[in-house]
Amino acid sequence: LVTKSVTHKNIGFIYLFFSFWSGLMGLSLSMLLRMDLMKSGMVIGDGQLYNVILTSHALVMIFFMVMPGLIGGFGNFFFPILINCIDLFLPRVNNMSYWFLPGSLILLMFSLFMDKGSGTGWTLYPPLMIDGQPGRSTDLVIFSLHFSGISSISSGINFLSTCHEMRLEVKTLEIMSLFVWCLIITVFLLVLSLPVLASGITMGLSDRNFNTGFFDSNMGGNILMFQHLFWFFGHPEVYVLIAPAFGLVSMVMVLLSSKKDLYGRKGMILAIMSIGFIGCLVWGHHMFTVGMDHDSRAYFSSATMIIAIPTGMKIFSWMMTLYGSKLNWNYLILWIMGFIFMFTVGGLSGLILSNAGLDIFLHDTYYVVAHFHYVLSMGAVFGIFLGFFFSYGFMFGLMMNSVLVKSFFYIFFLGVNLTFFPMHFSGLQGQPRKYMSYSSDYLFWQMFASIGSLLSLFSIFLLIYLILESMIIFRLLIFDLFSFSMVNLNVNNYFHTNLDLSMIWLK
Repeated sequence: LVTKSVTHKNIGFIYLFFSFWSGLMGLSLSMLLRMDLMKSGMVIGDGQLYNVILTSHALVMIFFMVMPGLIGGFGNFFFPILINCIDLFLPRVNNMSYWFLPGSLILLMFSLFMDKGSGTGWTLYPPLMIDGQPGRSTDLVIFSLHFSGISSISSGINFLSTCHEMRLEVKTLEIMSLFVWCLIITVFLLVLSLPVLASGITMGLSDRNFNTGFFDSNMGGNILMFQHLFWFFGHPEVYVLIAPAFGLVSMVMVLLSSKKDLYGRKGMILAIMSIGFIGCLVWGHHMFTVGMDHDSRAYFSSATMIIAIPTGMKIFSWMMTLYGSKLNWNYLILWIMGFIFMFTVGGLSGLILSNAGLDIFLHDTYYVVAHFHYVLSMGAVFGIFLGFFFSYGFMFGLMMNSVLVKSFFYIFFLGVNLTFFPMHFSGLQGQPRKYMSYSSDYLFWQMFASIGSLLSLFSIFLLIYLILESMIIFRLLIFDLFSFSMVNLNVNNYFHTNLDLSMIWLK
């Protein structure tokens, strides 16, 4: 059975399935939020219910859609192929890493139904986490995050040890695919930062239940310590979410541009390493409004702006790779161009937020929501869709209807832009985030955003239809882009030819 399988392709496949299912759940939660915000005031329940939905939406999307999709799904599927080994170093640990996730998600879902739910926001700040949420619900959320962390850390150690122990001798790191580089940096950041989150939320659990005072200044604790611990995890985490998408974009772009390698390959590797390194040193930019001293604010502001340099290198290297190549405008190039556009817009608004003075005004407004949804809801998710449409033929041996895929792209692109671009304007007008009631002055842009979210919901129905259509009509594929590309042909990839039978599920 596929659920007991230790083959990396099967595990990658069930990770992808889990990611898609969680994505539908996170989308449903966000639709509830958008329907609520179509008019000011209490539409569904009270503010506590609104906060509970908001918290669950964020946690489901980050920990159960993007990470299982990009790292668990495409990481498992492509990583052993690209380093020419037969499987991951610890296949049974790989299976265990997957099975921690449904358990974690079930705990999170139970927290919705216990007491009044956990309305802390995904950041879980004290004292709201400790005194403001009575009942057992928040404890369940913390346990859920512990489970998810165990999954990610064990998976990360697995990838690192695989790259160290099982790489083919002749495949040095210099000739490794950029997807491998991005994944290694991703899992390194995961293994580095997740234990810090675990320590922070464990102290919170202890404050809630055992009357310790880690985050209570009356008992000698420090309430800001949690924010430092959380964001020391939280900022590397956002690079964990986007870096595998960088790798997928780089890998697919080389194949589509018909060039032998990316433009500025060494620069790309140095850029992703710099982003990973500097990304660990800028967590304070999430905390400009807590009363930090001027020197710290100046440092965090400058360090954050410096991240724009390697990121700009990546964007320009991608553009130069596409430059001069005869592009066949198939649906993969659309996803690549969409990714670059979205990531650039999100990166530019992030550059504005890195200014400590401006951030005093923009902190906790819809401008921040627009910023991180452009890089995540569009950057990382476009990366997932790019990876899915790229590897669909290799996974299933079937073709998709390209007209349907292009239609899906255009509707989804329009929907998410219509949802999140107006939020920049709401934020500049000063509308605070995480409020269900707001002044009628803000209604105009919120209305736009809700209409856009309905459009993206419709596009997801189209996605489900085009996958089912491909499987029912059963258009067999002879040459898929992955197996018959230079990625696989320039090395004699013995373990992973198209005659590979590991995807035939026999007990």
